[in-house]
Amino acid sequence: MDVQQMIFMFAGGLGIFLFGLKFMGDGLQKSAGDSLRSILNQMTSTPIRAIIAGIVVTVLIQSSSGTTVLAVGLVSAGFMKLKQAIGVIMGANIGTTITAFIIGIDIGAYALPIMAIGAFLLFFSKNITVNSIGQIIFGFGALFYGLELMGEGMYPLRDFPAFRELMIDMGDNPILGVGVGTIFTWLVQSSSGSIGILQELYSQGQIAIDGALPVLFGNNIGTTITAVLAAIGASVAAKRTAASHIIFNLVGTFAVLLVIGPFTSLIVAITPIFNLNPPMQIAVAHGLFNVTNVLIQMWFIDYLAKIVTKIVPGDDALIEYDASHLDFSIITTVPSVALNQAKLEIQQMGDFVLEEYKEMFKYYKNQDDTSLSNTLQLEEVVNDIDMRLTEYLMLISVEDLPVKSSTEHSQMMDITKYLERIGDHSENILNNIKEAARAQKKLAKKTNKEPEKIFYDEDLIALFNLVEQNIADSITSFTQDSYSLAGKVIKREKEVNRLEEDIRKKYIERLNRGTGLPSDGILFVDIVSNLERMSDHSVKIAKHSLGIRYPFQQDSKRPRHARKIEEVTETK
Repeated sequence: MDVQQMIFMFAGGLGIFLFGLKFMGDGLQKSAGDSLRSILNQMTSTPIRAIIAGIVVTVLIQSSSGTTVLAVGLVSAGFMKLKQAIGVIMGANIGTTITAFIIGIDIGAYALPIMAIGAFLLFFSKNITVNSIGQIIFGFGALFYGLELMGEGMYPLRDFPAFRELMIDMGDNPILGVGVGTIFTWLVQSSSGSIGILQELYSQGQIAIDGALPVLFGNNIGTTITAVLAAIGASVAAKRTAASHIIFNLVGTFAVLLVIGPFTSLIVAITPIFNLNPPMQIAVAHGLFNVTNVLIQMWFIDYLAKIVTKIVPGDDALIEYDASHLDFSIITTVPSVALNQAKLEIQQMGDFVLEEYKEMFKYYKNQDDTSLSNTLQLEEVVNDIDMRLTEYLMLISVEDLPVKSSTEHSQMMDITKYLERIGDHSENILNNIKEAARAQKKLAKKTNKEPEKIFYDEDLIALFNLVEQNIADSITSFTQDSYSLAGKVIKREKEVNRLEEDIRKKYIERLNRGTGLPSDGILFVDIVSNLERMSDHSVKIAKHSLGIRYPFQQDSKRPRHARKIEEVTETK
């Protein structure tokens, strides 16, 4: 076999292996439904539970890097604390060893029939569950087929003196082996892929156990690059999570290097006892290393969190999500108390919606990357709370509630949707400003002029401030049962509508004079429309606070304060 054939076969085999691994993971993820994020979000209250959650999710998606990225995202969004994320990362290191054990099962000769079965289930069934199973089976077969191709491509390497010397040197110098494992895993972007290659080399006798184990330990360091990439541009907390991943794996690797001799002797000793084949020998070493590493370091999670906080300084208090409000266990026992908890969650959601609006307003004024990132981050949080809160309220709806509680429940369902839509409008305005800023920069580049401020208008700023006040007051009016604040929101809406109409007229007159671009006019009017709709949603929340949202809510059923405020707003 010439060099070209070797490269093609190895590269193609690696590609099929990685595809099979990902395809199988996607199938497992589909079978699990949308529960992966929920598992990480809800099962991480203690270090042990966080580690178990990390193991479960990694087994389901067949990627420790994917689990780490999920953890970084949840920390960045404020749904997970740093200590919880460290536990998840530790669990991911154990979960990823499952792939090595799967590879250790010698069924490469049956890879193609397995793929055929998977393909049959994929293409000859319309059932989604059967399709997911077919995807898992096809990916499983592709994984082994890729391994077979890689093995055939690597087999002639034994005839290259330079390769043989490198294998011998790694046995004599463990640090070199760790370095090779780190670099190769970083290049392949898959610790499972690099371990699979190592298992093939070892089974072919091209590398001794003394050289294979340091490479195996190096894989754990190489896989941290994914967390680093996920944390670039993310929050301080996300960067700390990535740093904890690196420190955890570095400490574990260098600790095992201190006892590399006894560890190697242990693996050699248990091989005949359990009748381990060469690939399974590597899998056992990988599993034993990671489990031992976690069992030792899990007691130092608090210290690890303190260390990374010092390494990555900064204030990351933009999002502090309190996950204690939605207690699902009390829904069936005391639904009225669950309803009160839902109201606390609405208050928290409202705080995030208001904060998102403020960050979007900052972006309008400054067009800075920080405000842009913060707005998008907060929008993700608002959407997540909306899904959870809606699910919580739907579960409450099937319980027997008093008439008053049923009314409150309906109000909460509506208000949750109004708040979510206000968040969506903030995102819409952000996108409009972003698009206009991009166009402005291109124009400034062509004309060699400084970019002008986007849509700067005193009346528009006044509208922004009025809408912000309406959002804030409407949320407070509901959470604190304040009729006076609700009345102010309704009265302020008239000023919002007047300003919106004046701004539209002014901007149309400006375009008729030939000032500005028509495309800018569309974006500007869209911003004004979004602001007006946000104020409308605020008014709906305020009316819910007063009990006058719907026509069927009669005078006799409304508080006296509400009737008085309505009378005042109608006369003004």
